[in-house]
Amino acid sequence: MPLYESVMQEKPPIVLDIGNAYTKLGFAAEAYPRKIIATELVLTTTGVTKRLFDYVETDELYDQIVDFLQIIFFKHLLVSPKERKFVIVENIFGKTVIRDTLARALFIHFDVSSVLFIPSHLTALSTLAVPTGVVVDIGYTETTVMPVFSGVQIMSAFKDHSYGSSAIHEEIKRQLLETGVKESLLTEQVLEDIKIRTCFVNKFQADDKATKHEPPPSVEYAICDDDAVILVPGTLRQSVYELMFEQTNERDSLPHLILRAILDCSRDVRRPLVEGIFLIGGGSMVMGLMARLKAELQQLLAHDDYYKQHFHGELQFKFYNSIGKPNFTAWLGGALTGATDLIQSRSLSKEAYLRHEHVPDWSNLCDNRLVSS
Repeated sequence: MPLYESVMQEKPPIVLDIGNAYTKLGFAAEAYPRKIIATELVLTTTGVTKRLFDYVETDELYDQIVDFLQIIFFKHLLVSPKERKFVIVENIFGKTVIRDTLARALFIHFDVSSVLFIPSHLTALSTLAVPTGVVVDIGYTETTVMPVFSGVQIMSAFKDHSYGSSAIHEEIKRQLLETGVKESLLTEQVLEDIKIRTCFVNKFQADDKATKHEPPPSVEYAICDDDAVILVPGTLRQSVYELMFEQTNERDSLPHLILRAILDCSRDVRRPLVEGIFLIGGGSMVMGLMARLKAELQQLLAHDDYYKQHFHGELQFKFYNSIGKPNFTAWLGGALTGATDLIQSRSLSKEAYLRHEHVPDWSNLCDNRLVSS
């Protein structure tokens, strides 16, 4: 059934991508999210600002999710969630307790019509209308690599590491403290702004003994709230992102993660994966990342003995360009999915949820058992 004869005759589904640092929210069939807000809330009891996923007990998480969703519905989207369809973009390896608590809040407290949970890596690739690629999501707390072939995620080849934007912020803070900057000035917002405005990924140098270039000039960063000025050294600007490219015995830098993920796939799918790398997430928007990553991947492929033995033929790493901003690419995939018939056929309805109060999960054998007739 055509899109505008079915789905869009009703109220458009609400699409949410709730990340660890930022939440993207909007409606299906739209090209951009209506808003991108911090994933935090002000506790009504104490007035303290707290991150959504900082909790001790499940009941505490439930109350925080309810408060956070109320802010989304009644302050930002200005709609009633009752009898609405929802699309939730999630990490396929995310915590089950968060998934179940979010579903309970939507169905029980807000009385929504249906919820469709979709994996972020797969739906991000759908924005390009291509079925195969390696999706590299550089988020706030971690970096994840998921190969996708013919629209199927290769779970056994999934890779992740803890270097995300939060690790970059910690490195910026460490280097600035060494220069004598007061720790009270270095809030999370200041660190993020310094990262975005001043830092970049340095060019790849194949020879460690190569002549060292002069560092970029230092820049002054003004803090309006404090009338203070921070001097950001040039060495900091070009070095903080080296966390992702450090050469260690564990071989767990970002280029190694991508190559190992591809090697964990069957031989006949490796070439299409090599030629279809897709960077998403806010951390991938830094200047120079794609060029550095491509240069290091080609260098490892040509000179590392292990990869030379396992990769065959002339291979050239290629990267997809996002049709929107990389930080909301996964949300955009959710908005496209919400505008198709999948919202009708694959969603978890309120009646089905209330029957067992359980969200089907791919990792649960009970949900994937074949029913004999």
